[in-house]
Amino acid sequence: MISTAIRVARVGSAAELAAAILMVAGFPALMLAALVPSVPAFAAAAAVTYLADHYLHRKGSYLINRLSKVRAGLSIRFLIRQLLLVLLLARLSLADNLIYYGAIACFIAFYGLQAPHGALVQLIRNRRRMPVATRNVDLASRIRIPDAPPRGLLHRSAEKMLHLDLFAVAGILLASQVKSALVGFIGIGITVALATLYVLALVPYVRGRKIPPNAEKVLAAVDDWLAEYKPETVLYFSGSKDSAYQVNMWLDTMEKLESKPLIILRERAILNSLAPTTVPVICVPGGVHLMNLDLSTVRVALYAANVGKNIHLLRVPTIKHVFIGHGDSDKLASVNPYSKVYDEVWTAGRAGRDRYAIADVGVRDDDIVEVGRPQLAPIQTWQGVPEGRIPTVLYAPTWEGWDGNPGNTSVVLAGENIVKQLVQADPPVRVLYKPHPFTGNVSKEAGAAHRRITALVQQAAAERAINTRFIADTAAQAQAKAELERIEARLAQLTGSGGDRGDEAVATRDGLVDVARHEEVARLRAEWNDAYWRSFPSWEHRVITGAEPRLYDCFNVSDAMVSDISSVVSDFLASGKPYAVTDSAEVGVEEFKRNNTAVRAAVILSNSASELGELLGAVRAPDADRLAEDRKELKQYLLGPDEPTSLEQFNTAVANLAVKAETRNVGQQSRDEAALAESEAELANAVPGQRMPAAGDTDGVGAG
Repeated sequence: MISTAIRVARVGSAAELAAAILMVAGFPALMLAALVPSVPAFAAAAAVTYLADHYLHRKGSYLINRLSKVRAGLSIRFLIRQLLLVLLLARLSLADNLIYYGAIACFIAFYGLQAPHGALVQLIRNRRRMPVATRNVDLASRIRIPDAPPRGLLHRSAEKMLHLDLFAVAGILLASQVKSALVGFIGIGITVALATLYVLALVPYVRGRKIPPNAEKVLAAVDDWLAEYKPETVLYFSGSKDSAYQVNMWLDTMEKLESKPLIILRERAILNSLAPTTVPVICVPGGVHLMNLDLSTVRVALYAANVGKNIHLLRVPTIKHVFIGHGDSDKLASVNPYSKVYDEVWTAGRAGRDRYAIADVGVRDDDIVEVGRPQLAPIQTWQGVPEGRIPTVLYAPTWEGWDGNPGNTSVVLAGENIVKQLVQADPPVRVLYKPHPFTGNVSKEAGAAHRRITALVQQAAAERAINTRFIADTAAQAQAKAELERIEARLAQLTGSGGDRGDEAVATRDGLVDVARHEEVARLRAEWNDAYWRSFPSWEHRVITGAEPRLYDCFNVSDAMVSDISSVVSDFLASGKPYAVTDSAEVGVEEFKRNNTAVRAAVILSNSASELGELLGAVRAPDADRLAEDRKELKQYLLGPDEPTSLEQFNTAVANLAVKAETRNVGQQSRDEAALAESEAELANAVPGQRMPAAGDTDGVGAG
């Protein structure tokens, strides 16, 4: 029942639910205490509302956001509490007392200070918001960017300002109890004085050397840096915060490019979610600002997603534009008709080329280049189940998608059947459940199924932990956990907290990566991953959500996978391990394989998952695996050959396209120069206009 209430109230825990109930119930209690009247009861109810409100704000509760939408926002809640305090004074027959008038005057003055406070806070934030935010771009040597105001001034500023009324409220309540106005006026004085000082403390940060340069100077500095750096290949990305993984997957490839790389982002939320990288990054939210950037040295632009804002760079004719996508799958997104706007479309293997041919969406075969998948380099090739370890099966379903197609995900119709059979398998296997991060965002049924599957895995893990058949090496696990703590502590030192950057302007100024630190972080993350898997028994079922461990790390510790139609299936093929794909729409095995290239070497599951035995048999007895050769052939068809490496293929494709761009630009320049020369020649040879006759000239008639 509590869990249902938590979901309905959209809070994150039972503590949040309790705080929400106390806050909502606290205001009627305040009114009742004011009407009775009872000073102690009013003080107790006020304390509850203050504390509950503060707790929900600190937790970033969804309920707080909803209250603002229904005109019960933070300021209104404080105002109601203050009005009820005035009502309490009236009910206590203090309407003729100075404290009554002092309270009213105090709250009027207090709210009078809210306007300049709010205006100053917003003005400071606006003036410190850069037209272009950057990482790994040296702007500090070109323009002066001042430090951010102290965090205490701007962080949750409205809440801090409003809570200054505590002194007045406490003083007035105490004054009404002891019948002495003096203590009340002391509290009022403290509240008004602190609120005034808070406003005055903000004033210096809205003018002079406390604010960054204007947009014109910042953009000029960026252009100056671009002229010096001379980027050649750009990775362009636009999208929501949740889509940051689509650009993050290309960062390692961009770092290894043989041409000078640059990343251009369009949303600040993406910049804040970008993984650490040594590549220069420019975030340009404004379309006009982007179109005015000096990108004259760029020859190749890479696009990881088909979005409307791509047009702002696609319009540049001196650049060759390429769609590289963010995965290889048989989903309709992989053959989006939008793709024909690019000069080339790069696919992993032959399968991507064939998809476009079959879809017939206007992408010419001559414009498709097979480059492999550079991101798959970390995936290890399967060598069989290590001796002494039970097999591990990864269940990695995709999400429900936006179109409501029941075939998108197996979570709703097949997920529980898959997990039940895996956790009950004999001989036993270990289950890793790693759902897509978007699961449940659109479909309530998918969200509910995900929670049930999570509960199944956790229950099976608890039962296995007390089963004497399974023995844990507690000493080794304790050592691994100690390593995890050490690594995490060092990573915290190296990466710092999100608040260390101050604000966007400071992050832009100080956002130059320390290469040595970056390399150490990469090494520590690899060590963390190794220690993580050793920190619990190799037979323990596990639900894995969040960014760590990564999907490819789960691939490497698994011996087989169950998934849905998505790029996850194509990527898993790089391992050579057995896999199964669920036909959730139940179109039939032959039709399913005909429609989806990536499943042609898979065990096809119905929603009952009764076919799982074949997958487990292939894991336990690789010699009897009838699909092993099919997987090898399909791997090359989908992902391309192993040699040359995908990174080498990718770099070659970039270099070849850069040559095409340069050839086009030189040719265009030659044509422009020829046209100009021809125009000048025509002007020089043009027939002059008729001359006016001079004095004494005849009109062409002989004299006399």
